[in-house]
Amino acid sequence: MSGFTLHELQCFDAVVSGGSFQAAGERLHRSHPSVFAAVAKLEHQLGLNLLDRSGYRVRLTEAGRAFHRKVRSLLLEAEELHTHARQLAMGEEAELRVVLGDLCPLSPVLALVSRFFAQCPQTRLHLQFEAVSGPWERLLADETDLIVHRVPKGDVRMEWVDLGRVAMVPVVAPGFLPFQPTTAITPRQMQAFTQCVIRDSARHPAEQGHFLVEGAPQCSVPDQLMKKELILHGMAWGHLPRFMIESELRDGRLLSIAGRHFPGVTEELVAARRRDRPHGPVASRLWDFLARNAPVLRPALGRMPRAKGVSGG
Repeated sequence: MSGFTLHELQCFDAVVSGGSFQAAGERLHRSHPSVFAAVAKLEHQLGLNLLDRSGYRVRLTEAGRAFHRKVRSLLLEAEELHTHARQLAMGEEAELRVVLGDLCPLSPVLALVSRFFAQCPQTRLHLQFEAVSGPWERLLADETDLIVHRVPKGDVRMEWVDLGRVAMVPVVAPGFLPFQPTTAITPRQMQAFTQCVIRDSARHPAEQGHFLVEGAPQCSVPDQLMKKELILHGMAWGHLPRFMIESELRDGRLLSIAGRHFPGVTEELVAARRRDRPHGPVASRLWDFLARNAPVLRPALGRMPRAKGVSGG
């Protein structure tokens, strides 16, 4: 028994959708007899009656209904394959891979990304989240087309678009410290308290952890949101992006301990891609789109929030 063809499956599906061989022929731009012959040949090859032809409209038999479910799935995959091949012929990417790092402000960045991909419905976005040096590793290993994170700007393999500046603020929950937070807090004083850090998602971490107090107990989390929750619940202290904690700093649910010994730091958020690799038309348009809409973060107002009670630092 020879295998059935995609054409025969398309004819069968068109008959089911249209309710008649005539409607199927019109939909496929084929003659009524040719559609009838294709479906009859399919039934013969399968040894099944797929259609009940006794009424005014043809109907699926029980076997036909079960078979049609599989046919629909296969035809959808065939359509996707056809689209993929057409995009390859046109030079447009069927998929674009983007990695968002742990410093990425999700709301404004995802708003931009969703606007762009709404204009590219045939290109699938593969979105991934990585932490610390994980985004660089994915980019340099050709496992992603673009990252949104901080980058070592001295690395000549990368080029970037500046998206804004992220202030990292050292914070504690009220009551976490047995003494009043001041700008004079030293690393020695903080050695007794658990510090929360982000786990590096790189398979081969490229750098030491940021802001670590030597000798202090540590707990690690996969992302900034989990880190924020641990600090809010008085389980640890640590540095958090200011854009994540504006309201908590205002209403006192988090206290800054920034001062002369813990000044905080401002990171440069960028969109980055490989300088030494070719980029397809969709990736190039995304790059230009991000450049036109940068920065995505409003400039930080004022100075780093400092611990209350003591001036200076």
